[in-house]
Amino acid sequence: MKDFDVILIGAGVCGCAIARELSRYSLRTCVLEAEEDVCCGTSKANSAIVHAGFDAPPGTLMSRLNVEGSQQMERLSKELDFPYRQNGAMVLCLDPKDLPVLMRLQKQGEQNGVQGLRLLSGEEARAIEPNLSDEVSACLFAPTSAILCPFLLTIALAENACTNGVSFFFDTRVKKIDRDSSGGWIVQSEHDAFHAKIVINAAGVYADDIHNLVSEDPLRIVARRGEYKLMDKEASSFVSHTLFQLPGKMGKGVLLTPTIHGNLLAGPTAEDIADKEGTCTTSSGLDELSR
Repeated sequence: MKDFDVILIGAGVCGCAIARELSRYSLRTCVLEAEEDVCCGTSKANSAIVHAGFDAPPGTLMSRLNVEGSQQMERLSKELDFPYRQNGAMVLCLDPKDLPVLMRLQKQGEQNGVQGLRLLSGEEARAIEPNLSDEVSACLFAPTSAILCPFLLTIALAENACTNGVSFFFDTRVKKIDRDSSGGWIVQSEHDAFHAKIVINAAGVYADDIHNLVSEDPLRIVARRGEYKLMDKEASSFVSHTLFQLPGKMGKGVLLTPTIHGNLLAGPTAEDIADKEGTCTTSSGLDELSR
């Protein structure tokens, strides 16, 4: 049995960020990852946006961590040498009747501590983003929104944690978790057993499975598949900001954003699915993004 102070389950961006933070302390920390490398799940396939924080309900943990994370990301990019660019975001309003939605988002963002939020008219919006449709009547401009490379961020976090002494175990899928007589935890995979005083669940979409190994109050995470359309770098000059629709019940909706690598990214769709491994693309998803 391998003995540690802290066991982290999951080597996505959250798990690797926690591992890096813990590596600053005199702790024996390990990360258990079911896949063959870091960043093999949602952390590698997303919009790659550092959200400003105006869309989270005020007073929630999400609102606080979103804004704090946004404020820290530029410094972190310099410390760990991953690409980052503060390009700003625009939430577009096509119907003047929806202007109160933008005003609510602005007020909400200001309550959360987001800096620099401004309401722009359609003309002002087109002045900084000339290819916007004439149908855009107003927008909420968030200058602190940014883009980065999510997999290079996660790799950099993991490498720094590893350099500072954190142990990573790959192809190590957790099968069982038990309490021991000392109040610690025994975490078992197919091939190894690990012991620690503290276990941190950072298993992403599978965090419910880990939770249900130890809790009598079961959780269920419903996976939501999002498909994207990645455009050629020849289209990179079409927009410079991240463009959002007004948010709906399924989230922020389809967006258009430049990537840190010089492409344009459109998406995601939003489809609740039963199979957490169902990450395939679909013709219906492509059709939706091509409209």
